[in-house]
Amino acid sequence: MREPTRPLPSLVPLPHGGWGVDSYMSSADYTIRGLGLVPPNTILPIIVVPGIMGTNLRAKTNPRLGRLNDERNEKLTPGAIAWRPPNDIPSAVRDAHVWNKLSPRDRQKWFDRATLEVDDRGPIVVPQTDDGYVVTEAELRSRGWGEVHAESYGLLLSSLQSQLNQTFGMDEKTHRRFVKPHWKRAMGYDPRKWGVREIAPLTEAHLENYAKNYYPVYCFGYNWLDDCETSAKLLEKRVADIMDSWRKLSRTCEKVILVTHSMGGLVARACAKRIPGKIAGVIHGAMPAYGAPVAYRRIACGTEAFSPSNGVKDDIAGYVIAQILGDSPEKTTPVLATSPGALELLPNHLYPGPWLHVRVVKVRGQANPADHERKGGIKPTDEAATDYLKLPSSIAPNPYDLYRDMRRWYRLIDPHLADPAKKHKKGVLKAITDAIDTAEAFHRSLGDYYHPNTYVFYGDDRSKLSFGQVRWVARQWGNSATALTTSNVSAAQILGRSYDRSRRVMVEGKTDLRFEPDPQDTRGDGTVPHQSGAGPAGKVKQLFAAQGFDHQGSYNNSDILMLTLRLIAKIVQEMS
Repeated sequence: MREPTRPLPSLVPLPHGGWGVDSYMSSADYTIRGLGLVPPNTILPIIVVPGIMGTNLRAKTNPRLGRLNDERNEKLTPGAIAWRPPNDIPSAVRDAHVWNKLSPRDRQKWFDRATLEVDDRGPIVVPQTDDGYVVTEAELRSRGWGEVHAESYGLLLSSLQSQLNQTFGMDEKTHRRFVKPHWKRAMGYDPRKWGVREIAPLTEAHLENYAKNYYPVYCFGYNWLDDCETSAKLLEKRVADIMDSWRKLSRTCEKVILVTHSMGGLVARACAKRIPGKIAGVIHGAMPAYGAPVAYRRIACGTEAFSPSNGVKDDIAGYVIAQILGDSPEKTTPVLATSPGALELLPNHLYPGPWLHVRVVKVRGQANPADHERKGGIKPTDEAATDYLKLPSSIAPNPYDLYRDMRRWYRLIDPHLADPAKKHKKGVLKAITDAIDTAEAFHRSLGDYYHPNTYVFYGDDRSKLSFGQVRWVARQWGNSATALTTSNVSAAQILGRSYDRSRRVMVEGKTDLRFEPDPQDTRGDGTVPHQSGAGPAGKVKQLFAAQGFDHQGSYNNSDILMLTLRLIAKIVQEMS
């Protein structure tokens, strides 16, 4: 009768090409044998690239102290946590209380991108496995797992680590090989759960070829306030370092696979454009391929707390998130207005337009809106809506000119809110314009590029409404003293803002209007609208219009985890 086994820590690659493992001597009576699975010597690393705010940040541990490039953070001591998103509801509530009390001035100092770096000390989810490839926390940290938000990416990382290298098993009684259960499920999964009618079959023969490689799972965190091109160059270096580390151990490592989320897709695309030959394939999830109007909404109005498609629980979570990220432009503008990374999430020149609308609804029948609220008040008898502005348009086609315009009342950025800490010595207008110029240069350079072996999934869910457009709406009661036109609505003088995100304007010095932003309007994942998520259509191997997940938690969805597993196997097939 065969003795039972116990898993040993994952085997350590030795410089001469072999593998070693640490174990301990035991008495002869202890018959449980140690099991160490020997990986193949051909290595295909998987690198997960997170989205914006998915990387933990800290104040630089060794800041330079030069006269022109002082990297000391004015609010944080060297090495102090700058950004570590909460991983549970109690932590989120505590964080919301702290962040809500932080002034715009302090937020700007806190998130000074030149003073921040990736923090690799975050919590990680260590894979639980009963047999083989037991990985220590120290090894996972060396692979970058502590650099990213555990709640958003921990399940993805641990699932890939525990499943990618467990392809076949051996029945101890019959001595016959069998396909591991997770791969069995992947082979028979219903593709309709991924939003498609069919997907190329995955067979046992494919898995035999797949099992010829070892798949260590890594993470790449980056400073998401910085330009995506800068982050792409750092990812290129991480790819080279990972490959070199395996080659020094006499292993074959020629390519990597990138698995991305949200903004990480833009970083990975720019990296793959630089080194396409080192990339075996890319899986993009919830990527704003053409940008997202929610970025305009959050800079111009603050982070939204509610959505028409949310239930009570989701709205409570949204309220907490808004407190952390900033629920007013006074709080978001000082951080985001000069951040190229954040501005690179705005609708780019390829986003289907027009997506910014200014609408006035003429209400007839009751001149005083306050009377309408009183018991017995006369209700409006008619409403006539007119969109006076639709941008970008054939007259004003460049969205970046819209972003640079800081005079119009519907502007993205109010420069008076952008520098409460007085940090921009050369002027805040120059800092804002430089950041927008950087974003435009990145978008135009990246264009419609996708690595030749790319797969994409995105949210196409009516129960997860997103901003497909931003519409400012005002109601005009009774007869107006001014005939509204595109010209005079555009040139209206802004009188002020309210904490409810409305903007009060005066048209030709006679007509007072209060514009409010409309709520989310189109299907998506709650953040990225379907028209941006579907942007790669016709340019990638396959596109999956999936449902059932929200943007930040997309890789916590069981269907998406299974799709990711399946697509990694498919990419390996296409390498052969």
